[in-house]
Amino acid sequence: MSNNVTFTKGSGIRLYTPENEEYIDGASGTFNLSLGYSHPELVEVLKQQVENLIHVSSAFTAELAQQVLDCILDEAPEYITDGWMRDIIGSTANEGAVKIANKFNGKNEVVSLSLSHHGQTLYTTNISGNAFRRKSFSNTISTKNAIVPAPYCYRCPFSAKGPDQCGFLCAEAIYDYVEYGSSGNVSAMIMEPILGNGGNIMPPEGYFEKVRQICDELEITLIADEVQTGIGRTGYMFASEHYDIKPDIITLAKGLGGIGIPAAAILYKPEYAVLEKFEHSYTSGGNLLSLAASKKTMEVVTREGFLENVRSSGIVLGELLNKLKENYPHIIGDVRGIGYMWGLEIIAKDGVPDPVLTNKIIEVAFEDHSLILRSSRYGFGNVVKVRPALTATVDDIEEIYSRLNKIFSQL
Repeated sequence: MSNNVTFTKGSGIRLYTPENEEYIDGASGTFNLSLGYSHPELVEVLKQQVENLIHVSSAFTAELAQQVLDCILDEAPEYITDGWMRDIIGSTANEGAVKIANKFNGKNEVVSLSLSHHGQTLYTTNISGNAFRRKSFSNTISTKNAIVPAPYCYRCPFSAKGPDQCGFLCAEAIYDYVEYGSSGNVSAMIMEPILGNGGNIMPPEGYFEKVRQICDELEITLIADEVQTGIGRTGYMFASEHYDIKPDIITLAKGLGGIGIPAAAILYKPEYAVLEKFEHSYTSGGNLLSLAASKKTMEVVTREGFLENVRSSGIVLGELLNKLKENYPHIIGDVRGIGYMWGLEIIAKDGVPDPVLTNKIIEVAFEDHSLILRSSRYGFGNVVKVRPALTATVDDIEEIYSRLNKIFSQL
């Protein structure tokens, strides 16, 4: 994608250059603009907050942080009743979740999924299921963690013919690691309800139930990384509740800030309230802008009809993307998603992944059709991700489809 374009203004799902050229953002920034660009209610609240007070030590914001946290917990699974708001990004929220698990159970190894992405800090790079992120840091990263196969049914690592026939071998691999690969010290399993950067991978029905059963049996804390799926992205406030994952801990970031304000939270069962303030706290964590944005975002997303609209419009988006697949089966091997979180798996003629063509599609979309999309695995993957802001209308979705159709016909 060209770096020569400068954007100076945004509104909804649209960006504008200084010359007022219009682009459509089909990827919600970095999947973090749940309410799109410059949502007027968020802008107004933030303007007022900037005028009043931008930062004060977290020692003086505990009451406000708890109010905002309560707004989020009101929408969480009913057994998730406590939380932490001293982060501003998903990477440190995920680190915090692991800290909580480790302190709670006194163990320290973590299991995660291949193709997963849990952050860019040294530690979260270590527990993410993409080796390219840590190749340059092998001398500084510990190896007390395990990567087990992702539930990637389209490219099943066990060549199973379907989830109803494989017995969830990918989940059973957790047993193998604990038995044969660990030091008997497995603290937590961290997983995304939908593997976002890994290629919009959606586990089959029954998978989460199996993972929960294994974690209970082996006394492993289950962490749901909802940095990408949380705050309505799937058409449900939490994918954890929709898929009945029953995690012990949930992490949030990205969409929580509404229009790009960094904001993060860790939610958990009451027995996991084990951290002291000095054990996981950042200078800007829970700052006043972050709290103001989070509070207003929750207010907007919880309004009657908002998430229902994401669900119904998401069905339209899925139907249109599947229509693309029907029209271009030699290029699109699979379409998967829910709500406003979709992916197109791009293939070569023999069905193998085609990252080169994937990146070409992203490039053509931007340069020839003023459409911003993102690919999986930072350009190493073969999935085109389509994730407009939750405020996108059906007209917006149809325009995205129209431009995609032109791109694929051009190819």
